[in-house]
Formats: sequence, C-alpha cells, structure tokens
Amino acid sequence: MQAYRVGFCGWGIALALCAAAATGEDGATTMNETATVFISKSIEVNGTICPYAVFVPPGYTPEKAWPLIVFLHGSGERGDDGLHQTEVGIGPALRDRPEQFPAIVLLPQCPRDLFWNVVIEHIEAAMARAMEDYNIDPDRVYLTGISMGGYGTWLWGATKTDTFAALMPICGGGHVLDISLISKKPIGRRFGSFDSRVKKLATIPIWTFHGADDDTVPPRCSRQMVEAVNAAGGDVRYTEFEDTGHNSWDKAYAHEEAIRWLFDQRRSAREAGAKN
Repeated sequence: MQAYRVGFCGWGIALALCAAAATGEDGATTMNETATVFISKSIEVNGTICPYAVFVPPGYTPEKAWPLIVFLHGSGERGDDGLHQTEVGIGPALRDRPEQFPAIVLLPQCPRDLFWNVVIEHIEAAMARAMEDYNIDPDRVYLTGISMGGYGTWLWGATKTDTFAALMPICGGGHVLDISLISKKPIGRRFGSFDSRVKKLATIPIWTFHGADDDTVPPRCSRQMVEAVNAAGGDVRYTEFEDTGHNSWDKAYAHEEAIRWLFDQRRSAREAGAKN
C-alpha cells in the first residue's frame, strides 16, 4: 500500500491506494455470495468499457417511478472487476438494510490509478440506460460518494445541479489539488474553478459527513466546503462523527434521518423555489 500526502485543504491528506479484487475471464465480474443483490453490467463509450453494478430494491415494480442513487466509491475500490465497489460504502448498507433504500442504485467503478473525471461520460450513459431499463423518477436523482467518491460528489455534483436533486458527500473535500496526485491523468479544468463550483453548490441541498478523527482525509476538508458553500448562500447540513476514523460512511448510510431527508428532496421543488 502506498500513501500520497498533499496539504491543500490545510492538513496533510493521506489517500491510500489499494489493489482491486480479481476478475474472471475477459474482465467479466466474478460474483460471490455477498454480491448477489447486485446486477453486474458494463457500458462502452468511445471504445472504452466501464463496469458498474445496479441494485434493484425489493418490491420493485415498473408501475411506479423510483428514485435513482448514484454512488461513487473510494480509491481502494478502483479496478475493472465490477464487484469491488459494492463491498465498501453504500453496498453493505443495501445488503443489510435493503428496505431503507427504496431506490435503484447505480454503482460505477473507476479504473485503477485514475479519478472520476475519466469515466463521467460512462456514468452518464449508465444513468441513461437505467432510465430506459427501470421506471426512474427524474425529479429524485441523487449523488453520494465516499472518500475519493466524496471528492467526486463535491466536484462533479457541482456541474450537474440540473440533474441531481441532492448531494451526500462523505469524508471527502472539494479542492481539485487534493486528489491530483492519485490520478495518472490530470484532472484539468473539467470541473471549473473552485468559486464557480461553490456558487452552484449553494443552489442544491447537501448533507455531508466526516469523522472527527479521520487522519486519511482530515475533517477540515469537509468543514472548509461547508463554510464556503454556506457563505455563498447555501444551507449545507454537516454531521461529524466521533471515533470513526476514515470510515464515517457506515454511520452515514445508517443515519435514518439523513436517508429520509435524501429521499424527500425533489429537483423541481428546488427549481420552483429558486424562481420565487
């Protein structure tokens, strides 16, 4: 395991890079007993393939529209097996408490050594496919992620406020420089400037989480975003857990009030309020 440290958000950030799980022949996902609640899929864009998994809630019926949650995993789950991203973060919560998540959940997998900017088109294509395959309520599409995926939620979410009804970033941050050293391809200007992102983030409901004793991505990284977005007119909810270390996601996805809050958010209601 290697650790890269950068200090743009104030403290040193240690972003751990772990090897991904094994794949089957031709890169196909090898599903095991713990992964049976997920459907393994892949999407090809411009000649490159991105694996992803889909969670379909118990009792799903096309007779009604369902919310869609897009989950971005952390750096340790990168790879191409289509499975590893279901084993940390929201995946265990979906297995343990499926009734708490009455939604289609999309879990894309980021390639090894790269960041989410290289598969944004794949994720958007997978979202479009989910809209075709399932009865999705476009008014209730949500983005959440952990660690590297928390950064992805802050960064990409700011550019998609016309798509997502709410964001739930966990143990991440919002500065591009913080994650530039863990990607072999430069992030560039894909997500715009920090100030432009903050202005957009101020227009969307956000509930963010962090561990007070996180020494991998320090809590200052979330606090900094909360302060900046709220100063721009936003109203970010922030919960900081004690004694979780980096793993604040288990408590976040078990936070019943936060999950209810997420499903209560509707894009049309926000847009209507902005016009008044």
